[in-house]
Amino acid sequence: MAVIEANISMSVDGFVTGPDLDEHPGLGAGGEALHTWVWTEDGKALLADTFGASGAVVTSRRVYDITNGWERDDGFYGMPVFVVTHRPHEPVTRGATTFTFVTGGVEAAVSAAAAVAGERRVHIMGGASIVQQALRAGLVDRLSLHVAPLLLGAGTPLFDHLGGPVALTPLEPHHTADATHLTYLVG
Repeated sequence: MAVIEANISMSVDGFVTGPDLDEHPGLGAGGEALHTWVWTEDGKALLADTFGASGAVVTSRRVYDITNGWERDDGFYGMPVFVVTHRPHEPVTRGATTFTFVTGGVEAAVSAAAAVAGERRVHIMGGASIVQQALRAGLVDRLSLHVAPLLLGAGTPLFDHLGGPVALTPLEPHHTADATHLTYLVG
């Protein structure tokens, strides 16, 4: 059975984007700094390990649209991606990756992803709303936070709208030059 892992970068004060998304689409003012760790040698190795253990990805339509399907001709790490959306869309194939648009909500997307992932992880990423919905629905087994050493002061908060407490058990943290990587067992 697949382990469902929500995985997202955030600031120390809990924001996954900076403020002023209307003026600075995508990650907001200063939000790019949340992902600086991705471009370091240690960060690339951590991502390779994460995606190497994964068999499918769940993301939001907003993230898909903002990144234009990650703008890669060969898709996203060669695994199926399930895009949660309210707008039906035909599947999009890029290289070894098929983006399947799921209109049945996060539960349906995670279920479809788990079915194709088998024993591998399902990686839930971006944005805050998808992570919140998955946590609220009790779908997440592990929560991985990549905490950038930055206080944004405003933006999109990760932990709004959870509907109550979520018990977490910490695993060993990992530090890279541009982030502290925290993983928790959920429940």
